[in-house]
Amino acid sequence: MPARTNPIPSVWARPQPEPDRPALSRAAIVREAIAMLDAEGVEALSMRKLGARLNAGATSLYRHVATKDELMELAVDEVVAEITVPSPGDPGWRAAVTEAAQSFRATALRHPWVASVLGQAGLAYLGPNLMSLTERLAALFTAVGFPDPSGAIDTVLSYVIGMSTTEAAWLTTVARSGETEAAFIARLMPAAQQAAADYENLSGAYAAAAQVPDPAEIRDLKFAYGLDVILDGLALRLRPVEGSDT
Repeated sequence: MPARTNPIPSVWARPQPEPDRPALSRAAIVREAIAMLDAEGVEALSMRKLGARLNAGATSLYRHVATKDELMELAVDEVVAEITVPSPGDPGWRAAVTEAAQSFRATALRHPWVASVLGQAGLAYLGPNLMSLTERLAALFTAVGFPDPSGAIDTVLSYVIGMSTTEAAWLTTVARSGETEAAFIARLMPAAQQAAADYENLSGAYAAAAQVPDPAEIRDLKFAYGLDVILDGLALRLRPVEGSDT
C-alpha cells in the first residue's frame, strides 16, 4: 500500500499554498475567522459563513484551509502570539511568571473563545507561536533552577486556562445582557443574597462583594491570589542555580 502523503491530520503537517489572489491568503482567512470568533463565538463560525464574509468561493477557501479543525488550529496559534513572556532573569522568576500569566489572561479575555478550545483544536500545540510560548516559558523555569520545567509550566498554564475560561464565560454572559458588569451584578445580587441567607460563610462573602464598586477589581484580586498560591507551591520545589534569584 503506498504511503499517505499527509498522515498527520493537522494544518502544520502540510505545506501552505501560494495565495491565489491578493485579497485571499491563509493569513487573511485566519484574521477574518478570529474577528468572527471574537464577535460571535465558536458555534457561529462556519466555513460557509467565513467564505461569504471574504467574498470567496468554497474552492478558493479550501485551498488554504481544508477543514474547520484546521482553521481553529491556525486561529489559536495566531492569538497565542499576543502573549508576552519576559526573558529569563529580567525580572525575577516570580515577577516574570506573573507577567506571563497576566498576559495570557488578558489575551484570553480579549478572545473569550480561545481558552475553552485550547484542548480541542486538533494539534494546535504544533503551531509555531504556541511552541515559541512553551519554549520561552521553559527557558524561564530552567534558568532559575526548576528540576521539572514542563511540570511547572503545566501547573501554571492549567491554573491560568481554568480561571480564564470561567472568567471569559462570565463576561460573555454579561455582554449578552447588554448591561455593564456592575449593573448586571447589582441586579442579581439581591436574589443571590437571599438564596445565601441560610449559609453563614456565603452570605458574608456576598455582602462583602456587594461593597466593591468595581467588579473587575474582584476578578483581578481572585486571579492574583490563586496565582500566588501556585507560585508559593512551585517555590518549594525550586533548586536555585548559582547567581539566580529565588
